[in-house]
Amino acid sequence: MNNQAFDILEFDSLRALVRRQATTEMGKGFIDRLAPNNNPAELQRDLLHVSEMIEARQNGARFSFDGIANPAEAISRLKIQGTALDPLAILDLGRLCDRALAARATILAEREGCPKLFEIVAPLSTDLGKLTASLNKKILPSGDLDDRASPQLAAIRRDLATARSRITRSLESLMRRASEAIQEELVTVRNDRFVIPVRADHQSRIKGVAHGSSSSGATVFVEPLETIEANNELQTLREAEQREIAEILFRLSEELRRQLPDIELAAAVIAELDFINAKAAFGESLDCVVPEVAQTSVCEPGQTSQTEVCATLEFINARHPLLEENLRATGGAAVPVSFKLDSDHPVMVISGANAGGKTVVLKTAGLLSLMALSGLPVPAKSARVPFYQSILADIGDHQSLAANLSTFTSHVANIASMIELCKAPALVLLDEVGTGTDPEEGSGLGVAVVDHFRQRGAQVLATTHYSGLKMYAANEPGVLNASVEFDEKTLQPTYRLLVGLAGSSSGLEIAKRFGIPGQIIQDAAAHVRQSSLDAIEYLRRIKSEAEEAEALRQALEEERAATAEKFASLDKDFQQRELLRKSEFEKALKQTVADFEKLSRELLAKIEDRAARVKVEREAERRAAELKRDAQRAAQEMSEQARKTRPAPRREKEVLPEPLRSIRVVRDGKVVSEGRGSEADVQANVDEPKKAPLDLDLPHELKAGDRVKLLTFGSTGVIDRIKGNEAEVRVGSLHMREKLSNLKAIGADVSTSRGSGRVKPTLEDLQKRSATTELHLHSKDSDSKFQTSSELNLIGKKTDEAVDLVDKFLDEAFLNGASEVRIIHGHGTGALRKAVAAILADHPHVARFKAGSSEQGGSGATVVELRE
Repeated sequence: MNNQAFDILEFDSLRALVRRQATTEMGKGFIDRLAPNNNPAELQRDLLHVSEMIEARQNGARFSFDGIANPAEAISRLKIQGTALDPLAILDLGRLCDRALAARATILAEREGCPKLFEIVAPLSTDLGKLTASLNKKILPSGDLDDRASPQLAAIRRDLATARSRITRSLESLMRRASEAIQEELVTVRNDRFVIPVRADHQSRIKGVAHGSSSSGATVFVEPLETIEANNELQTLREAEQREIAEILFRLSEELRRQLPDIELAAAVIAELDFINAKAAFGESLDCVVPEVAQTSVCEPGQTSQTEVCATLEFINARHPLLEENLRATGGAAVPVSFKLDSDHPVMVISGANAGGKTVVLKTAGLLSLMALSGLPVPAKSARVPFYQSILADIGDHQSLAANLSTFTSHVANIASMIELCKAPALVLLDEVGTGTDPEEGSGLGVAVVDHFRQRGAQVLATTHYSGLKMYAANEPGVLNASVEFDEKTLQPTYRLLVGLAGSSSGLEIAKRFGIPGQIIQDAAAHVRQSSLDAIEYLRRIKSEAEEAEALRQALEEERAATAEKFASLDKDFQQRELLRKSEFEKALKQTVADFEKLSRELLAKIEDRAARVKVEREAERRAAELKRDAQRAAQEMSEQARKTRPAPRREKEVLPEPLRSIRVVRDGKVVSEGRGSEADVQANVDEPKKAPLDLDLPHELKAGDRVKLLTFGSTGVIDRIKGNEAEVRVGSLHMREKLSNLKAIGADVSTSRGSGRVKPTLEDLQKRSATTELHLHSKDSDSKFQTSSELNLIGKKTDEAVDLVDKFLDEAFLNGASEVRIIHGHGTGALRKAVAAILADHPHVARFKAGSSEQGGSGATVVELRE
């Protein structure tokens, strides 16, 4: 992207504002080179980096890069073989590596929310930690080498301390012996040798080498002859110390040189993280948002195809960052602006009063677009910016006496340059387009320039006072009118941008506010043409109507919010009522099932026959499970129906299904139990009940032997006999007494397979279920010793007796979950085999049967496969 608009939009000042947040020279260098990115993928990566850094900072993550020196010089020296770094340079590199690893640990802790930032620090080698630990042990923060840097250095320094102590004691003894010749009993150092201060007039008393005198000449610093040898030894030790220090620094430099690639990577990581952190800190300081930048491509001249991915420029509550920073210093705040340009409306013409903020809108749009394309957060509530190829601006007065440019010619020259540089997609900013010449010509030129950029595929923001441009915006599809608001009561601008209507310049009112005498204002008004006055009055009326519409919109918005709040309250109340209703329903259902199970246990306790008790217990469990499922299904349907009609006033408490209270159990013709009361003895025999005529209007007349469906249970059975309006029905080995109204003959529309043909019960069905049911139980045959769980032996039995045994055996096998059984009937006359085949052919539990194999008894046995 060209930099034509950088100076006009003060992009350098913006970079300086961001630069304040950087803490290293490398990070500041990145900011100094900050510019719009020409690579869409890199720009998206930069925006993701900033977004993740802002989120990490909000989660409490902080990066400390203070005190890190620029490692460029040290790294350059390490690239030269045989060179050694000074201790402070080595410490700086160690600090650099240490801070890089600390930043890596910080980002690793936020890895889930910072995947792109982690990609930056992931290549860092953890070996740098061992390196920095070694450096910190050998070099002190002051830059001196620690005695533990090497054993030789420690030994030399011990010898140095011993030599210094010996020399000091010797000199102190000498000064005490010749105290009258000593200026001051103080051992000092001159030319790296220990000396004593001798009075000049007594210098002959102390034999030795003079190493200078004081400024007054009264004191001579003398190295006595008796310490010359000791000083020479001390000097030798110092030279050995320096050689050892140089050797240690060389070894440390070599260690750094071996890890030079990792050190360079650490330096690059620190620079990039400081750069990203500075952008995020800038965003936090001005309450910025990370913009959405979408790539846009349009056809160039001469091309035949055009593809447009996204061409929307939208800012919500945008603020100029430099203006915001200046106003904050004085306790003020910038007035935010909101507008949108897209493919349907790529041009906006802004009019209104002078000093009303028109130019600020242009600069805000231009600078925030440059910031977005540079990977910076922008001060706005939300922002969308196309991936512009060029951003061009003509703002301000560019006149130059030296270049012989007037106001008009400078504008024209700049616009001509913009026309040459324009490369779509582009953003073009024109301030007072066409100004500086005859209003009629300027207005026409302004319309032509704006329309030219529009035809080139650019998005245009233009300010004007010309009526021609205002009319162009009002009449041309795709061009928006906008104005900056001006308070006519206070004669002060409000700096608000009103999109959708043009504004008047209010030049006379502003002139009056700035002190132009009233007579001059009256004379000026008299010279204004009536058409202009009408246009101004028309614009004022439109503005007034717009304000009324805005007030109405706000009132409607408040009413909508109140309605939404009330609806939310009603919905919450409905949810609470629904939860209460469900709770009550589940409680009652639980009690119903508990009552049923209790009744079942009471009935089972009265059944002496173990096999019959098992059958009834399983039937009771099955019916309890069905009752639970049916109740849950009914509750779910009620909830769905309630949701369709909510919110609704609370209804009276629903009638829940009552427990089964009127089950009668008849065993071998005797009433064992009735209801939930105590035992009652009833008639001794009900095997041959008297038949009575039926008074029911049934679809089909029922008779003994018919297969029927029990509507209350959903199971199927065979009618054994009918008495009055009741029938005794055999369901497997269970005999039940049901009302004829609860029976339905099985026809073509009802499946005869086990468990099929059930209808979905309603809440009323649950209330009526088992109201008139009787369970008839018969004792197990005394000859049950002939049968096992999977085999029945009928040899020696009569035909009628065998049929009964087979029926009971199949029922018991079915209830026990058997899948295959064997019935042994022998060969004999074949009558027993035929009787068995006859009952198996029509038995509800039998899926298929066949003669046994040779291992299973051949034709003397029948193998039966039971239904599942």
